[in-house]
Amino acid sequence: QVQLVESGGGLVQPGGSLRLSCVASGNIFGVESMRWYRQAPGQSRELVAVIAGSGSTNYADSVRGRFAVSRDNAKNTMWLQMDSLKPEDTAVYYCNADVHGFLNLRNYWGQGTQVTVSS
Repeated sequence: QVQLVESGGGLVQPGGSLRLSCVASGNIFGVESMRWYRQAPGQSRELVAVIAGSGSTNYADSVRGRFAVSRDNAKNTMWLQMDSLKPEDTAVYYCNADVHGFLNLRNYWGQGTQVTVSS
């Protein structure tokens, strides 16, 4: 079994910063791409950022230049540094990862962490 656990969400004023964490634990033989998604009320889930096992990254246009994704492969951990936050960044943020188990590669989701940007 593999679990992804996010943390770091909360309430922040516009222009502020938050740092989200995602830790993968369990029977892990390696982690490939890791991703952050978000879902605002009444909207579909959208991809925010992705980081490959090599460390290459990509971002949604709406967050490029404000958010930065990073990871520590030895700790199976990914972070999302969010700066210059806007009210439209308010959403539940989900961690997603492709994880190698024994003889398999599966996709997993975390439970989500709420980010609210409001004055």
